[in-house]
Amino acid sequence: MTDKHATFELEHLITLFDQTFKSSFNTRLIKGGDEPIYLPKTTIDGYHQIVFARGYFASALHEIAHWLVAGESRRLLEDYGYWYCPDGRDEQTQKTFETVEVKPQAIEWALSLACGHPFSVSTDNLSGWQSCRHQFQDKVYQRLICLIEGEFNERTKLFINVLQQFYTQPKLTTKHIQYRHQCEGIKE
Repeated sequence: MTDKHATFELEHLITLFDQTFKSSFNTRLIKGGDEPIYLPKTTIDGYHQIVFARGYFASALHEIAHWLVAGESRRLLEDYGYWYCPDGRDEQTQKTFETVEVKPQAIEWALSLACGHPFSVSTDNLSGWQSCRHQFQDKVYQRLICLIEGEFNERTKLFINVLQQFYTQPKLTTKHIQYRHQCEGIKE
């Protein structure tokens, strides 16, 4: 079965995001370079910018998820005012990182489901301390279930609906989530 949207073209995602949030939240989705970043608007460009890495569809969904989590005051700060410790984190720093990442990755998973795109959790620490990836995946999954059962904010609900309509995906319900299938990127 071929679908006109099955290729997950970035131009579609960028257009959908901009059509949904450019006017109402003065925010644009921008294809970037090596590192993602959120930049609050300046007088020069006039828009808040969600910059995702290297033109990857999954990176765009992940950065959108962070924006959907961020409250109004956080969206006025570069990278929402959060710290980022790069790859190579020690055990305690990695555990803190994963705690902060549960909700954005759960929302990213929901966005992936809404457009029929594969999802894989990311601990983002290839050369540092490695947690049990399955435990982190389980936390993200449990948060996803809670979100689907009614905890999405209005921006998230809106964008999920936009994606579902464009990619002709069914409404998100907990009974439609195939845990094993959606986490196919997880290896023992």
